[in-house]
Amino acid sequence: MASNELEKNDQSDEELSPELTRKQLIHLGFRSLMLQASFNYERMQGGGWLYSILPGLQHAHRNKKDLSNSMQDNMAFFNTHPFLVTFIMGIVLAMEQNKEDRAAIRGIRVAMMGPLGGVGDALFYLTLLPLTGGIAASMAIEGNIFGPIMFIIVFNVIHFGTRFSLMFYGYRAGVNAIAKIKEGTQRISRGATIVGITVVGGLIATFVTIDVDYFLDFGETEMDIQEDVLDSIMPGLLPLVYTLAMYFLLKKKQSPLILIGITVLFGLLGAYLGILEGGIDDDA
Repeated sequence: MASNELEKNDQSDEELSPELTRKQLIHLGFRSLMLQASFNYERMQGGGWLYSILPGLQHAHRNKKDLSNSMQDNMAFFNTHPFLVTFIMGIVLAMEQNKEDRAAIRGIRVAMMGPLGGVGDALFYLTLLPLTGGIAASMAIEGNIFGPIMFIIVFNVIHFGTRFSLMFYGYRAGVNAIAKIKEGTQRISRGATIVGITVVGGLIATFVTIDVDYFLDFGETEMDIQEDVLDSIMPGLLPLVYTLAMYFLLKKKQSPLILIGITVLFGLLGAYLGILEGGIDDDA
């Protein structure tokens, strides 16, 4: 009897499981917050992805063989934007529940993670984050205590609203949702990128300050390098050049911690040598 039960347990189960409830989907949405908890350079978000989706897989597959195969597939390399991952989770869970072909499920997961990673960066990291953060920083500089509170509330209302709504939409729509958003994906990404770059440009001009405190003497004439040379070429030239240099190093996979250290050393060395203007503006 035990042998028959074990043999049955090893067989593939083609019976469809009941649909996930709203409560279960909400639970999965909260688990998706741990997507990057085990981030590594071999499988990126693979471990966090499996952790996030595991209760849904256990609901879809009632025998060990099916569950084992599914878990093994979902432990593979995975990397996307953490705020939009629930959309992929919903699609994959719908396919797992319907016992779709494993190769098809892998293909959908891999095909979606790249585009949504780019769209998420444009929407959240290049648009929402600098926009809300810039407004909050401006309020905080003026002494308004509501600045950081506003940032936390507004950013997370949009963040969690997107996360959970995409979980419900992705699961209910199943694979048909891909065709619905495929046509507009590039337009959304391009528009959000343009807005984000504009905001970032404004933030660079507003918050990144590099003032050269150096003068050249030509007999009785004294030339201010900052005002007479750099600002005459282009106001804010040095902040722009330095920001682009940091961006270039980031694209070259340089560690952000190293870039922060370089920035600190650059400022200290420049102030020590009397080349860069130090201190805080009294009007700030």
